[in-house]
Amino acid sequence: MSTTPLTTPPRTPPMSASNEADPDQLQVAREQGEAYHRALNAMLEESGGVVERAGEYTVVLVQEGAEGMYGLHDGELVWHEAAEGANGHLEVAVADAADGRFVPGLEVTATVLRGDRPLFTAHLPFLWHPFLHHYGANVRIPGEGAYTVQVRIEPPAFMRHDPVNGKRYAEPVDVTFTDVTFRPGRKPSPEAGPRGEDASYYAPPGER
Repeated sequence: MSTTPLTTPPRTPPMSASNEADPDQLQVAREQGEAYHRALNAMLEESGGVVERAGEYTVVLVQEGAEGMYGLHDGELVWHEAAEGANGHLEVAVADAADGRFVPGLEVTATVLRGDRPLFTAHLPFLWHPFLHHYGANVRIPGEGAYTVQVRIEPPAFMRHDPVNGKRYAEPVDVTFTDVTFRPGRKPSPEAGPRGEDASYYAPPGER
């Protein structure tokens, strides 16, 4: 019997005038969300991906080649190149289902399975991106083919303004993406620097 968690049923969080936001201000939030979704669509056109509604979110999963990133160390930005053993980069974008804006400050994990066999579970931290903020991490994929990805989003710990619209994101959300086509790849950046250790990545046991 499959142990794959079901996707959390979708629902729409509140979006009503209150003592924190009048209708015009709520429209500003929707316009922010529309801009974020234009960026999402640009990413989907470039790299492909899958979209699911779950809980109070719209969740997007994209798989690209492994890539390097800058990290701050002792007050200096240092480049961490994609490790030779990494061949994929998982990206998860999470948007509010009512206004469409990116939701920051989330704890996001992704479990990758081939068939019914879990390969690894990756913690996906927030990653700054030049046009699409998201959660993500480098991974090692056994090979090209179809996989299942189970995404888990924990209720965020941050405070919420607004006595009406602040009642959102109170429960964990599960999203199951099936038959996701993975294509191994790696995006080197020889021009980046100064350089530090290679970026970390997740891999099945025994495949580092």
